[in-house]
Amino acid sequence: MGNTSIVHRNTALLAVEATPAQVAVTSDEIDDMLAPARKRLRLPRGVLQRVAGVYERRWWRDPETGWRQGIVLAAERAMNRAGIMRDQVDLIINASVCRPHLEPAVATSVHNALGLPTGAMNFDITNACLGFIDAMTVAAGLIDAGHVRYALVVGAEDVEQVQRTTIERLNGKNATRADFNNRFASLTLGSGAAAAVLGPADQHPEGHRIVVTEARAGTEHHELCIGNMDDMRTDSQGLLENGIALIMDTWRDAHANGRDFKSIEHVIPHQVSTVYTRNFSKLTGVPMERIPVTLADWGNVAAEAAPMTLAHHQDNVRRGERVLLLGVGSGLNTAFMEVQW
Repeated sequence: MGNTSIVHRNTALLAVEATPAQVAVTSDEIDDMLAPARKRLRLPRGVLQRVAGVYERRWWRDPETGWRQGIVLAAERAMNRAGIMRDQVDLIINASVCRPHLEPAVATSVHNALGLPTGAMNFDITNACLGFIDAMTVAAGLIDAGHVRYALVVGAEDVEQVQRTTIERLNGKNATRADFNNRFASLTLGSGAAAAVLGPADQHPEGHRIVVTEARAGTEHHELCIGNMDDMRTDSQGLLENGIALIMDTWRDAHANGRDFKSIEHVIPHQVSTVYTRNFSKLTGVPMERIPVTLADWGNVAAEAAPMTLAHHQDNVRRGERVLLLGVGSGLNTAFMEVQW
């Protein structure tokens, strides 16, 4: 019956960086890998491009450690841009959907790889594709409270395994068109990493002030997308319809409470599909020229889609303009984060 509204009082985004994975895998190549399924099920070429708007996605060159190397590279760039040293980091949160194991937390290996101090707390936050924005919200709360000075939020997605197993299943002789439809979203995913540094706004006038987070839950839809690292099944139409409905409920309540998101100069929604982005633009009235899109080249990079897109787009944002980061996660959950550049 409404949004969670969190006003951030003294936190700034000091830097955000991205590391796209190195190996480009085109949708034409995915079509070639799916040749047995396409022939047997009479599926045309080019569905990923026409329906989802994904022409290419990335895989890591090193399938074992590429994701960690991607995080380390993004984090080092972000700390360098923010002008802070490793020993100043008080907190690191990993927000990836993908993980090579359940125990220990992925944040432990990243903490070690970066050589962070023993006093830097480290843990994971997972909330499907919403994880990175949730992690930024938690970090901002700790900075506002004075418990943490500098926080590093990181994440990396590694989708090669789930896509290879999906293709293998669809090429199996018992796979049906329904199986293809249920696993279609898996083929739109992409690999990549992102890192953001947050710190106290009163000590960093050059930083980008984090203003507010508006969040909302629609957990009656928690079974629309269920996945692990071997398989992901998605009701794509149900996810689109109910995800957009949840976003619009959040949008309307935020405006009823005095927020003005419609006039924000740069709106970065989660990169799901061309249909999703166009529907969002039409329903909110935010013109497409204000919405940076990276989906065509990177695919849906899950929790890292929004921060990677912001990192890619940030040189186009002028001082004093506003940015709205908009995340949606299977479950369903959504959150909007306003940043004053």
